[in-house]
Amino acid sequence: MNFEELVKKNRSYRSFDTNRPVSKERLLAWINLARLTPSSRNLQMMKFRLVTSDAERSALLPLTRWAGALPQLHLPPLGHEPTAYVVICADRRIDPCAENYGKDVGILAQTILLAATNDGFGGCCIGNFSADQVKECLRLPQELIPVLIVALGVPDEEVELTDLSPDGNCNYYRVNGVHYVPKRALRDLVIENDG
Repeated sequence: MNFEELVKKNRSYRSFDTNRPVSKERLLAWINLARLTPSSRNLQMMKFRLVTSDAERSALLPLTRWAGALPQLHLPPLGHEPTAYVVICADRRIDPCAENYGKDVGILAQTILLAATNDGFGGCCIGNFSADQVKECLRLPQELIPVLIVALGVPDEEVELTDLSPDGNCNYYRVNGVHYVPKRALRDLVIENDG
């Protein structure tokens, strides 16, 4: 698939085929690609905690909150949970100001998700969690601060991109099991300079 198709296919998936696990080797390959990306001041301060065992996945899932725009749904659906997670952690031994590296986290997560999508997998970035609870659950050292969780697996749901409605509502929604994601038009995003 070309790059445009890859970007369009790389959605936030919230339902997975639990019979098709993500191997540790595949996760390491995706992280290996992510580590090659640009990093602020080239500090490379993010570390990656892999979560693949049934026990750890089961313990981590209830600590995450999914799809804030769809509070009426329980996501992921029971029996359709991610088969792996990558928890991106800031290493405060390298820089105590972990909050200054949000762009690095985004670059790393997007690289992992694009690599996963390219290999027939998919995922969802989860930022809604208690770092302290995740740290305790995964027995992380004090200096590592969880900043983003990337849930991964083989998606078993349909996600469609759609145009933004005339009222400007950009909330995603579901109809008949299809997850719709409204996107603003290019003309509404580009700032023209008439001077």
